[in-house]
Amino acid sequence: MVIREWRGRAALSKADAYPEHFRETVLPELRGLPGFAGSYLSRRPVDGGVEFLVLTFWRSADSIRAFAGDEIGKAIVEPAAVAALTDFDATVRHYDVVEDAGPSAA
Repeated sequence: MVIREWRGRAALSKADAYPEHFRETVLPELRGLPGFAGSYLSRRPVDGGVEFLVLTFWRSADSIRAFAGDEIGKAIVEPAAVAALTDFDATVRHYDVVEDAGPSAA
C-alpha cells in the first residue's frame, strides 16, 4: 500500500468549494481506477484561510503511475480545483505503508 499526500489552500470565502469539487469530481474518477484503495480529505484553519490535506491510498506505485503518468511526484490538479484554491503544492509525497493498525486491520 502507498499513500499519496498533497496539500492545497483556500480563502475562507471559498472554504467549501474544494471539498465539493473533491466529492463530485475527484472521488468518482478515482473510484474508477484500478489500484485505488481510498482517500481522506482533511482541513485545518491557517492564516485567514484553510489548508486541505488529501491522502489517497493505492495498492502499488504502478497503480499510481497508471493514474499520474511516469512523473508520479507531480500533482494532478484539475482547473476546477485551481479555481477553488489560492495556492497548492505542485508536487506530492509518497509513503510506503509499513504498518496498518487501523480499524480494518483488527
